[in-house]
Amino acid sequence: MKNNSITKKERMPLQGNVRKGFKLFVSLVVCLTIIFTLAVTAFAADDPVAVVNNLSTFIFGLIRAVGLIILGFGIVQVGLSLKSHDPSQRANGFLTVAGGIVITFAKEILDLIVG
Repeated sequence: MKNNSITKKERMPLQGNVRKGFKLFVSLVVCLTIIFTLAVTAFAADDPVAVVNNLSTFIFGLIRAVGLIILGFGIVQVGLSLKSHDPSQRANGFLTVAGGIVITFAKEILDLIVG
């Protein structure tokens, strides 16, 4: 049974002008790719303090999101402890809620400390 796929031996070679045109096309694509890859516009901010403030806002937003997740988990823990009448789980739940509140409002707390 003969395999119908084209092997390297059965492949027809490119001839004459087709080969030159293919080489020209490949070199044009490579050149354009290099030009468009290296010609990237850099957008710089006028004020470097604004960049730092934006980064600070982004990081504190992430911290606030983590704090809200911990706060929600603490509320669930307290609710489950009230259902199962488990005092140690209740204490851990309240500590988790307190930690979540502190993490959620970390930026405001730091602003109050710094003044």
